[in-house]
Amino acid sequence: MDPSPRQAVNAATRIAAGDDRTRYDRVAISLHWLTVFLVLANFALGETWGWFAKPTRHLMVITHMSFGITLAAVVIARIVWRLIPGHQLPPAAAGLQQLAAKAVHYLLYGLLALEAALGFVLRWSGGEAMSFFGLQIPSPMAEVSKSTNDLIGHFHEWNGWLIIALAVGHAGAALYHHVVVKDGVLRRMAPWLERRAA
Repeated sequence: MDPSPRQAVNAATRIAAGDDRTRYDRVAISLHWLTVFLVLANFALGETWGWFAKPTRHLMVITHMSFGITLAAVVIARIVWRLIPGHQLPPAAAGLQQLAAKAVHYLLYGLLALEAALGFVLRWSGGEAMSFFGLQIPSPMAEVSKSTNDLIGHFHEWNGWLIIALAVGHAGAALYHHVVVKDGVLRRMAPWLERRAA
């Protein structure tokens, strides 16, 4: 029997929420919310530093780079943590829906990794060092033409917007399940909502 439109919407939003029905531990939850903070902070910095003059703008650029490197480390930590035996319990259910939900997570991980790589290449290909909270990381590559460097910058920005679009869809789907469907999708990554409800 074909699913009803409501069941189809619920299934689609469960996939968008990245819900593979895995239970998350405290480390996974902490890394998730740290990722959220760093993504939003870095996006806000990148989109607003043009409004400011030096030295404020320079400080925002340095913070953006530092947060970007931190975000790359957090994404690596999340992947490693999930791969360590015992840190990811088997999904509560199997099937294409869970595989698709897992694919959403991996797509976001992949885009975040690409964003970090583009950030390094953008800076280094422009003949500038990366900065991690004041620690200079010199360029190991040759400087490219301004037009090529600008193109890399555009890719970096477009990929950032794609990450935000997917993250907003991911969050919106989780909120839909929490508010409309009233299941445990969001509470798996926000256990304090369970305590509040109790």
